[in-house]
Amino acid sequence: MRPHVPRFSRLRPRPLRRPLLAVLSLLLAVLVPQSPTASAATVTPPQIYGAWHCSDDACTWGTVRSAADFDSKNHWLIDRGDGRPSVNLVVLSFVEPQRLLHRTDDATTAGGLPKGMTREVVQYFTSHGIRVMLSIGGITYTDAWDAALAENATQLGLNAAVVASDLGVGIEIDYEQNTDPDLTGLQSFVDAYRSVHPYDASGSDPAARLTIDTAAGDRWLIGINRKATADWLRTDTPVLDYANAMVSARQPSASTAIANWQEHVDGKPTYAPPVPPLAPAKFTGAVYISDQTKSLPECTDFANSLQKSTGTFEQSVVPNGAGTTSGMLGYMFWAAERPSTRGTGTQPPNTCEGGVGVGATTYGIALPMPALRQS
Repeated sequence: MRPHVPRFSRLRPRPLRRPLLAVLSLLLAVLVPQSPTASAATVTPPQIYGAWHCSDDACTWGTVRSAADFDSKNHWLIDRGDGRPSVNLVVLSFVEPQRLLHRTDDATTAGGLPKGMTREVVQYFTSHGIRVMLSIGGITYTDAWDAALAENATQLGLNAAVVASDLGVGIEIDYEQNTDPDLTGLQSFVDAYRSVHPYDASGSDPAARLTIDTAAGDRWLIGINRKATADWLRTDTPVLDYANAMVSARQPSASTAIANWQEHVDGKPTYAPPVPPLAPAKFTGAVYISDQTKSLPECTDFANSLQKSTGTFEQSVVPNGAGTTSGMLGYMFWAAERPSTRGTGTQPPNTCEGGVGVGATTYGIALPMPALRQS
């Protein structure tokens, strides 16, 4: 919809009145203070610019890969073309919750972790200043989350903390239960993890980084989103570091992505109980870089990408009831290498230096990741 234009602005002044109008306009500019909305918005560059990573087997990470093979498929992540990494965060996805709880050993799992999530893979990224996290869950493992929380949520949290310590990584909670999630169990998981790794605002301890995924907006995963926003993502008493507003079912338009992210900032006061507003400094927004049918500009063409067209909003969205600083934390990209058995993925020749890499340069992404804004 086009913006409304007041009728008087379209009237052409009579020639003799132009000098007088010019004088009056100058006087008004000097004497009348400008409203805050008329001033330039505060711009906060992204601090997080990361990718979920699915290995070469659709997020199973079921086999140990050679260093040469892994580098040949993922070199764009550590080199955008000038020797600098394209991202400052990689999230290895996914760990199956029940296997982690039981510390399972089987054909694809060792001590509860997928066999491909090795110390060597972690060091591949950390040696280039890229922070690494492990994501527990994903949509495939929703029932496994339910079962593990019901069986022993505290032990699951403690096991996750041990893994984080051992590998020097953070942990992401990706519990995608939209109907009656076990929030009591999830609270026990968080409490157990934090009993080993307390919240660290400085970000200096990788294992202290504990995050959660929520939906693209406020209308899915409502229970988890409400709980996380009200209890864990507060700026006065933070428990989790931040949330990721995940990708929607398909790549959105810029306007849809912005509308989804604005929902988190505004909250949903009409819901019963309401979802409170979330500080912009407490969440990232996500877009696809890998599609099942074609390459996407988010991967290959920054000039036509969502991370460019939504950049102004992402860097300047104003708090609306929570937080004090403008701008979201940054972007997450779904997903590196082979998130599906179909489609192109981001393996050569479909690598993402031209989209994600150029974005890292354009936005001046810090490496390593700095201490995150707290409000």
